[in-house]
Amino acid sequence: MRKLRDFDAELQVLTDKAKALKTKKQGQLGELVIATGADALSIEQLAGALIEAVGADGARKEAWRKSGAAFFRGSSTGTRQDARRNAGGASAIGAGAQPPSGEAGAA
Repeated sequence: MRKLRDFDAELQVLTDKAKALKTKKQGQLGELVIATGADALSIEQLAGALIEAVGADGARKEAWRKSGAAFFRGSSTGTRQDARRNAGGASAIGAGAQPPSGEAGAA
């Protein structure tokens, strides 16, 4: 005779894993905000910058991806200061202004 599976227990384990992953992701996002200096923005500014980033075109997102990859590699001197400066101008960049040459707009 086959062993019966306890679906409720398995579901509970999966639910607990999902909650743990969500908590870990939230913590990592908070650490990222702090590491980039975006914690200096008001919550409204940060939310606005993120909303505009979600709707950005592919070329702008690719530039941000490259800037973010450089940030994580630590290959740019003053990366945190650059991120703060770019994050402060996020709404202007999202409003149609183009970032200066050489800057990717890391917001």
